[in-house]
Amino acid sequence: MRGRCSTLRIQMDDPTRATLQGWLHRQKTPNGLARRARAMLLPEQGQTYLHTASQVGLAECHVRKWARRFRDHGIVGLSEKPRPGRVPVFSPEVALHVVKVACERPDQVGCSLSHWDCPELARQLKADGVAQSISPATIRRILRSQKLKPWQHHLWLSAKVPRDQQFAQLVRTLVDLYTRQLAKSEMVLCVDEKTNLQPRSRLAPTLPPRPGQPLRLEHEY
Repeated sequence: MRGRCSTLRIQMDDPTRATLQGWLHRQKTPNGLARRARAMLLPEQGQTYLHTASQVGLAECHVRKWARRFRDHGIVGLSEKPRPGRVPVFSPEVALHVVKVACERPDQVGCSLSHWDCPELARQLKADGVAQSISPATIRRILRSQKLKPWQHHLWLSAKVPRDQQFAQLVRTLVDLYTRQLAKSEMVLCVDEKTNLQPRSRLAPTLPPRPGQPLRLEHEY
C-alpha cells in the first residue's frame, strides 16, 4: 500500500517524539489522542498517509488534516478544539432564579412543603414571569447541578434545658392511657395535625435549604 506522494512532511525533534511515544504507552491517554500521536509518528518514520490511515483506523483525509495542524501548531495542534454545543434554551438569569426560589422557604411564597417539588417550582417561575414555559425536568437538572433538593427536609431539636423527668412522666401517662382498661365513662381521642398545617408556631424559625443541605424544621412547637 504505497499511497500517493505528498509534499506534506512530518518532522519533529527528539523531545516531541518522546512526548508522542509517551502518550502511546500511557494507559490514561484518551483513545483519540493516542491515535493522532501514532498518526504523526508513522509518517515521520517514512510511512505513507494511506498506510498510516489504515494502521490507526482513520481516513486518509483526517490523517492529513491532523498532520497540517501538527506542522502549524506542534503538539498543541493535536488536541481537539472545544465544540460550541447546543445553544441554551434559557438564559443564566432563569437558572439563578430557580436557585433563588429553591433556597427560600415555601411558606414565604404561599406553598406547602409537602408540595414543594419540581412541578411546583416550574409553576412558581411562570407566576413570577421569569419563564413563559419551563418543564419540571429542566428544573430538576438545574437543581441537581447545584446539589439542591428543596422538597427534602430535616427535623431538628433546638437546645434547651433537659426535661428527662417531665418526658418520662408524659410517656408513662400515655402508656397507661392506651394499655389500661377504660371505664364506661371514659373515652380516648387521638388528634393528629394536618400535614404541614401547624396550629402553633415552632420554637425556632425554619431554616431554608442550601446546596447539599435540606430545609431544616424545628421538631417542637
